[in-house]
Amino acid sequence: MRLRAYEKEDSPIIAKWLRTEKELYQWSADRYGFFPLEPYSIEEHYRPLMQSGRFIPLTMVDDGNNVTGHLIVRFPDENDDSSVRIGFVIVDPDLRGKGCGKELLKLTIAYIKENLPATRADLGVFVNNPKAARCYESVGFKEYGAHVIDTPFGKWDCIDLEMYL
Repeated sequence: MRLRAYEKEDSPIIAKWLRTEKELYQWSADRYGFFPLEPYSIEEHYRPLMQSGRFIPLTMVDDGNNVTGHLIVRFPDENDDSSVRIGFVIVDPDLRGKGCGKELLKLTIAYIKENLPATRADLGVFVNNPKAARCYESVGFKEYGAHVIDTPFGKWDCIDLEMYL
């Protein structure tokens, strides 16, 4: 597996991985607000954000260049390059439970260390997604806070995790 820059053609592949509205909200919180996603909904959402240079979508591919995972890295504070937030973490449903999420995170941490000035990374995970939480913790993320997000399914508790690089 390797990490590469997100490409427009990744959008329909990733959109198909979001099979239910609950999965969409677990993946994106309240960022989209409609289900199902159209093939290029992700591209349309990302395009203006990418222009800042502070929003970096990344895609994991296998040796055959098949898309296997995806996430974004962004600088949440325009005046602070020391911290990044990882989000929109997703793995092909056929590959879940096989270590691909852990591999995606390890590759991303290495990418951040090698290419960005950040010394800290954080992310959020919903309490109702314990497998994702265990994956994040397995690569070294530790809980530092919590908040609540309104979804069509009610209020969801979200745990904030961080890692110092």
